[in-house]
Amino acid sequence: MTISVGDRIPDVAVRVVQDGVPTPTTTGELLGSGRVVLFAVPGAFTPTCSSTHLPSYVDTAADLAAAGVDRIVCISVNDAFVMNAWAQANGVGDEITMASDGNADFARAVGMDIDGTAFGMGTRSKRYAMVIEDGVVTVFLPEEDGFSAIASNGQCVLDALRA
Repeated sequence: MTISVGDRIPDVAVRVVQDGVPTPTTTGELLGSGRVVLFAVPGAFTPTCSSTHLPSYVDTAADLAAAGVDRIVCISVNDAFVMNAWAQANGVGDEITMASDGNADFARAVGMDIDGTAFGMGTRSKRYAMVIEDGVVTVFLPEEDGFSAIASNGQCVLDALRA
């Protein structure tokens, strides 16, 4: 079942890099308090993720903060080292927390996993964005095809917050 507006975010183990070391945390810790924007990508360093989706959040980070967002989190089914390298390659800085859902546990828990084995990618996450307030989804912007970056980019989230 796919997560919906009004649902509580599942508490799943993920990793983030702190001081160069992959550090265990949970989605409950990352997403459970305050107003958080979460966006999911099918894969770090992939074309649309790198050219469009991640940069849209780098470009709108200050506006999202001004709209009351406490934290922006990017999650992908990649390991923490890859997420960290991708952040560095794109000048993410401290504005966006890069979370590794290495085993696709979170993607499965929210019903947004997709089988990419035909493309040599294993299980991945569909592309989407959410606004989460104190652990509850208040805005959910999934991509219709799971891969485009039309409905889930930073400007779309900003527009939803301003509506």
